[in-house]
Amino acid sequence: MAQTSVDRWNEGFFRPLERVALEWLAARLPLWVTPDLLTSIGVAGAILTFAGYALSGSHQAFLWLATFGLAVNWFGDSLDGTLARFRGIERPRCGYYLDNTIDCIAALLLALGMGLSGYVRCDLCFFALSAYMMMSVLTFVRANVTGIFQISYAAVGPTEVRVAFAALNAMIIVLPPTPFQLAGMTVMYPDLLSLSWSLMTLIVFLVCMAKQVRQLAAEEPALRRGPSFRELRALGGQAEPI
Repeated sequence: MAQTSVDRWNEGFFRPLERVALEWLAARLPLWVTPDLLTSIGVAGAILTFAGYALSGSHQAFLWLATFGLAVNWFGDSLDGTLARFRGIERPRCGYYLDNTIDCIAALLLALGMGLSGYVRCDLCFFALSAYMMMSVLTFVRANVTGIFQISYAAVGPTEVRVAFAALNAMIIVLPPTPFQLAGMTVMYPDLLSLSWSLMTLIVFLVCMAKQVRQLAAEEPALRRGPSFRELRALGGQAEPI
């Protein structure tokens, strides 16, 4: 049976500040603000981010809308669980399922929006999405076999990724990218940043996977193979083959 009650593990770079901010906000939100409402706000933020990126190809100013959407998405997505725990109204299975499925939709919207913006090649956007989904699968499988839901890797989690996208948006506005030729392809510097992030993500995936496999193998050593039917016959056993 899949593991649904898990321990959250987050050591992201901004986690110390984020934890204080989320607890402060959860203690001051009015009662009419519910975890479900915050989840909906997070979805709205993802849609705003998609719209901002999709429209930014026509005018760079829409990147500010994408950045605002990232902030709204962080507010709803990060605070819904904190508020539920603060008020003692957690729904572990429902929350785990809903949050993670919505995160997949938000990641797809982000990749689509960035691809439509023209600032990053569509193939590189979906390569980045594939790398992200691989890390998500690694997280879900690890939660299933260890009971630990690891949110961040190498000090990078969802919040750090949002900050990185906001920084990229500002960089594009201040330093508009221009196309250049590389290995026979027309690219811009956001393409190279996206590709670098995807490759580093794949490296982290392989390292974490290998480390976890070694740990699990040490915890579950292979059982000694029992004697075969031929060996039993040679020893005078009376066992019959099945």
